[in-house]
Amino acid sequence: MSPRLRSQIRRRAGLRCEYCHLPESVAELRFQVDHVVAEKHGGSTNLSNLCWACYRCNSHKGPNLAGLDERSGELARLFNPRVDLWAEHFRWSGPRLVGKTAIGGATISVLCINREDTVLLRRSLMAEGIEF
Repeated sequence: MSPRLRSQIRRRAGLRCEYCHLPESVAELRFQVDHVVAEKHGGSTNLSNLCWACYRCNSHKGPNLAGLDERSGELARLFNPRVDLWAEHFRWSGPRLVGKTAIGGATISVLCINREDTVLLRRSLMAEGIEF
């Protein structure tokens, strides 16, 4: 992947994880480019299929395209930052991310976005005035 493409993806994301909205500036590990649809599922390496993700979200997502909604237990596709609007699928309840839709719930579940250590980190960052 060219440095130019990587830079475009990073800027388009506003220097935040496109899944959990963690600001890159406070991350302990380097952010990564994620294939929204993994190459093994036919996804391509172009701007329309790539997103900026923190290490935790990207490592939990892997090649997954779907998961179980945390509330209903129903199978739902994962959030796609290239076609979905984040605010339609998620909202904050303090440091916890809440799924407003099955897509949001499945994404939170598969990406382990509300792991207790992550929630504690978000709580501390929010107390310092960092917005998600």
